[in-house]
Amino acid sequence: MESLKQQVELEEKKSDEYDDDGNKAGKLRPLKGKAGLIISLLAIAMSLFHLYTALFGIFESIMQRSAHLGFALMLVFAIYKPAAKAAKSESIPWYDWLFIGVSGVVYSYFVFNAVDISARMTYIEPLSSLQILLGIVAGIVLIEATRRVVGNALVIIILIFLVYGFFGQVLPGAISHGGFTMEWIIDHLYYTTSGVFSTPLGVSATFIFLFILFGKFLEVSGAGQFFIDLSVAGMGKYRGGPAKVAVLASAIMGTISGSAVANTVTTGAFTIPMMKKTGYKGHFAGAVESVASTGGQITPPIMGASAFIIASYLGVPYIEIALAAIIPALLYYVSVFMQVDLRAKRTGLHGLNKNELPRTWDVFKKGFIFFLPLIVIVVMLSTGTSPMRAGLFAIGATILVALINRVAKMDMKSVVKALDLGARASLETAIACAAAGLIIGVIGFTGIGLQFSSLIISVSGGVLFITLILTMITSIILGMGLPTVAAYIVQVPLTIPALIELGVSPLAAHFFVFYFASVSAITPPVALASFAAAGIAGADPMKTSMSAVKLGIAAFIVPFIFVYGEVLLLVGSPLEIIVATITAIIGIIGVAAAVEGWLLRHAFWYERLILLVGSILMVVPGLFTDLIGLVVLAGVYTLQRFYRKELLQNET
Repeated sequence: MESLKQQVELEEKKSDEYDDDGNKAGKLRPLKGKAGLIISLLAIAMSLFHLYTALFGIFESIMQRSAHLGFALMLVFAIYKPAAKAAKSESIPWYDWLFIGVSGVVYSYFVFNAVDISARMTYIEPLSSLQILLGIVAGIVLIEATRRVVGNALVIIILIFLVYGFFGQVLPGAISHGGFTMEWIIDHLYYTTSGVFSTPLGVSATFIFLFILFGKFLEVSGAGQFFIDLSVAGMGKYRGGPAKVAVLASAIMGTISGSAVANTVTTGAFTIPMMKKTGYKGHFAGAVESVASTGGQITPPIMGASAFIIASYLGVPYIEIALAAIIPALLYYVSVFMQVDLRAKRTGLHGLNKNELPRTWDVFKKGFIFFLPLIVIVVMLSTGTSPMRAGLFAIGATILVALINRVAKMDMKSVVKALDLGARASLETAIACAAAGLIIGVIGFTGIGLQFSSLIISVSGGVLFITLILTMITSIILGMGLPTVAAYIVQVPLTIPALIELGVSPLAAHFFVFYFASVSAITPPVALASFAAAGIAGADPMKTSMSAVKLGIAAFIVPFIFVYGEVLLLVGSPLEIIVATITAIIGIIGVAAAVEGWLLRHAFWYERLILLVGSILMVVPGLFTDLIGLVVLAGVYTLQRFYRKELLQNET
């Protein structure tokens, strides 16, 4: 076990360019001294504010959301440097203190005047000069914070939409609008709940923050390490064991973190060296970790932040979204797991030696109680409790578990650390949701969303499959430069209406966009999770990304399937769901075999092609397609079995 630990320590040095949340460490200030203490106190205050509202009820919409955003902006300007190459400093420069002060003052105005803002007659009562100025300044600091946290891609998109809002009336044809004054635009963006303070920021200020905070309490308590240790003990001895450990551990951790990159660098520092040690090539090891980590965003019960927003847009309980995601997530991980197994079989790889592994029962005995917080969440969501209250009780359960578990080390210092880390981890989501609100606002008052949807339908000729392809490409491109949350939110008013108009159910349409926004983290040319894993593995980023696409192939197939047949989203009779699930699992195993080129032996190119066609037919719900697919797969299996037997006889 000692040699494995030494290799892990060496590999961890390669991941130092990322912080614990998956952000480039060069973007962050290592604050110390009085400045560090002040900012930690501010972060703790943000967490306590959200815990207070979870306990005693949230405030009026604009008040709750502006307070949440105000806290986030002040922390961003303290923690994030204006540029990655800016001088490394343990203190905050004067200009960022100015940004902090301006953000605090401006958003405090919205907090303390929220009731009056909500009561005024929007667009009819004119804004004062001060209110217009505050709206302008609020927008400027938000855009600058977005540039620092999310990156230039989202800023460019925002600026394009804002320019269109101000000057779109001079454009020709259908994309022109009637023209709006600056006062009218600022009124819509900042003095209503249709712009910055719209649904995405509302979800971030309530449900999402509590679940991010819950994840940090789990980490601090030692639960994250327990889940990794349990995965190692349970799967490490099997063929391709380290890769299977990565799949299992990253799936569990991914549901907690909600960030593909953060999960990759957290669990990857341990799993990638293990995979390389047992014979997996660096690019494949990195691909396994990035794909497994990305899948955490689509895996119940917690999933990524976008799932809460889907529930809000559809007006359904969150548990319905979590249940609908079960079968697609299962198919995703079956595909990854089988490819890992088949790759190990094809290359003759074995598991770790027993002396390098802890005993499963010993690990389980020490930390089984860490399952309690997850059980609390599942039970509370299943009984109709709000996600915010479920997250609050899960945090309480985590503290209780840590207090009675001798393995955990949860004291007051650990609680304070979790409160601090939770607020910091929420910044990207908070800023992305608020920034997306600027885009949503412009789309709302200009009507460009409906025109964009009409354009997609026109380009596709009204053919659903072509529309799905265009939507997939749009989702992946947006996801390359944006967090999953922002990539999904931007598409809600742009592409989802086009899908619904062509007969796709709202649930399937939202899930389709959400899935492709998620898998953009492993899709080249800009695959952030794959690039992070490649850095740890010391492998070529593009080669790692291409391997990740192959491993995550299910995520590129299943969304098309549930658009045409919602049974994979648990819409249908129990018998239909059971049959569709079984045949889809068989089909996904066949897809994995086709991609890896191995079933019972090496598969020739024509066998792989036949396997792929037959497998996809099995995934598509329907008796006719299932029968054809089953016959095709049975034929390939029989052929491989016959020639394998003949080959063995010749060898003997």
